[in-house]
Amino acid sequence: MTDWHDYLWGQNPAEHSVTGRLRVARDVYSRHLRNRRDILVYLPPSYGQTARRYPVIYMQDGQNLFDRATSFAGEWEADETMDTLAREAGLEAILVGVPNAGADRVHEYAPFTDPDYGGGRADRYLNFLVGTVKPMIDRDFLTLPDRANTGILGSSMGALISLYGYFARPEVFGMCGAMSGAFWFANKAILRYVADVKAPPPGRVYLDSGTGEKTEPQGSTLRGLARCFCDDVQAVAGTLVEKGYQIEQDVMYVQEIGGMHSEAVWARRLPGALRFLLG
Repeated sequence: MTDWHDYLWGQNPAEHSVTGRLRVARDVYSRHLRNRRDILVYLPPSYGQTARRYPVIYMQDGQNLFDRATSFAGEWEADETMDTLAREAGLEAILVGVPNAGADRVHEYAPFTDPDYGGGRADRYLNFLVGTVKPMIDRDFLTLPDRANTGILGSSMGALISLYGYFARPEVFGMCGAMSGAFWFANKAILRYVADVKAPPPGRVYLDSGTGEKTEPQGSTLRGLARCFCDDVQAVAGTLVEKGYQIEQDVMYVQEIGGMHSEAVWARRLPGALRFLLG
């Protein structure tokens, strides 16, 4: 069994913004990527009170999800959101936060190679999620391991790997959340990839974008963020509808007027995404 600790063990709680029960496994090794990272697990309020098992959503950029102290530019407040959804709507799930690999983030999250930014390690990253992380989570926690109860979610490049993972590993993932997807990457290769899928898997896909995502966020290392996001995200949604997905049943697209490319915006839209995927 993996050595799981309370996230705040040995730390000053006043310096962190975590709520509820958050577990962490330190320095989990990936034989597929040959690197290490922590794995974070949020447990719902009712966890352990009965033998109940829970859906699981694997979320990218895990250091931005739960704790301001580790976030890039503000946290998603995913733990507070899930506590609220449990209380108000009875929706509960285990969230698995998989931190990005820093300078290798773009390479691991990109299924395709971009001449300016690199990429191309997404399949190895998915092998890590599916071959190392998921078996560990299913072994150590009360999960519903089938594809209908297993999701993948992220924003920007994390949305790119999430959408790709949903279609590339349909035997594993039955839910996908792609927020502000960087679908422009590698000359919009993901649009062609989705269009070429012969038999789209059953499931739920949440997509969103903001009309303000047309300028490069301060501190970004991706010049491509100056491009427009909305058109590409809408194109993916339209392709899914053409392939038989039903609006607001199998696929949901949300466009936020004025919405920017930031952690605060994704935190604001996260409750709606999770309501759709888990509802």
